[in-house]
Amino acid sequence: MTVEPMSQQSATRIALMGMLSVATAIGIGRFAFTPLLPIMLSDGWLSLAQACWLAESNLLGYFVGAILCSLIPGVWLRLTRRDAPDETLAVAGLAATVALTLGMALPWPDLWAWLRFFSGIASAFAFVFTSSWCLRRLAQQNRTSLAGLIYCGSGVGIVLGGVLASATASMGWSAATGWKLLGGVVGVLVLWIGYELRRGRRHTWRREGMHGITSAVAHLPQSAARSVGSLTETLTETLNSGVGLGWLMLAYGLAGFGYVITATFLPVMAREVIPGSIWVDWIWPIYGISAALGCLASLRMPSHWDNGRLLAVCYFTQSLGVVMGLWWPSAAGFVLSSVFVGAPFTALTLFAFREVRLRWPHKSTAVIGLMTAVYAIGQILSPPLFGALLRSGIGHSLVFTWSLHTASAALLMGGLIWLLAARPFPVRNAMRV
Repeated sequence: MTVEPMSQQSATRIALMGMLSVATAIGIGRFAFTPLLPIMLSDGWLSLAQACWLAESNLLGYFVGAILCSLIPGVWLRLTRRDAPDETLAVAGLAATVALTLGMALPWPDLWAWLRFFSGIASAFAFVFTSSWCLRRLAQQNRTSLAGLIYCGSGVGIVLGGVLASATASMGWSAATGWKLLGGVVGVLVLWIGYELRRGRRHTWRREGMHGITSAVAHLPQSAARSVGSLTETLTETLNSGVGLGWLMLAYGLAGFGYVITATFLPVMAREVIPGSIWVDWIWPIYGISAALGCLASLRMPSHWDNGRLLAVCYFTQSLGVVMGLWWPSAAGFVLSSVFVGAPFTALTLFAFREVRLRWPHKSTAVIGLMTAVYAIGQILSPPLFGALLRSGIGHSLVFTWSLHTASAALLMGGLIWLLAARPFPVRNAMRV
């Protein structure tokens, strides 16, 4: 299998492109709605119940996008006898993210759910295919240690979106202006990324086979779902002697269910509980900073540490963070909520996928795809529960109280499952030796 020639871009530049791409795809494409939601509510653009459906639309779009990303490489290869152009598909996803972000500034509420749905699809495309070409090129330069920078992009994008939303609120601008500001800033980033890719394509590239690409993508947080046909076989063949794959999938799905309400409505809750506090506008950026630092910290932890126990710590930390704003309704409580929910956000996924590769080394790609799909389903189920409580007319305070305690209990249950699964395996003992 041939390896493409070295391009003029340095490994650091490649990692930076990946980080900014992930920042656009995830931090803006998926999570820009969160810091701008309080302004949209204040402007009278929508109700809290309608906001639930917009969040649901985006999560559903991301799930659909992940499925499409798993199918495109195989279909493209059969039709063209060539590997799918990952860098072109990544830029297409990024460009669509910019356009759909700007589209949210349009005063057409009936269109917003569709915009958020397609934004979810675009985010999945940008994330998966960015990861593919970045990891491939870093591997060719023997600089895979820089891959961690790529996934700090989620936190970087969240910080960027939070700061721009805070500026929008402090200047008294409308939500439409905020969407335009976000779209314009990420548009500049995407133009730079496109320029760098075009510069790299001036060299003769010969791509690696799909096996190398899919193996690299298997190491990613939030990686796309793999071929559906192999999932049933994986489920029946990879149960271990103790805690089965089904239980670990359930635990991973509970992580997706447990964090979504906080990650969507944290700034709204903060404005209701501590109105006028100078910390309100910094709650969401703190979440992003915590996610980025948590990602870096997890990458530096020794690989022989027990992933089950590390995951249990992540789940318990998020479980506490989800309800911290309720138990301690103050600026300090919401800051700690941002830190406790944000820091394990990416680390949790990295530890889970590392454990999968230890337990099922020959089935890791299929198992990771299956777990990713379950995580997405967990995310999708959370907003409808919140919306149903809102429509029952019991009041915002009780809705937040019941929803967040349910989410906290789900995370606690998931952490207990991982804790019970944390026991020595022969492969792990061999690694220690």
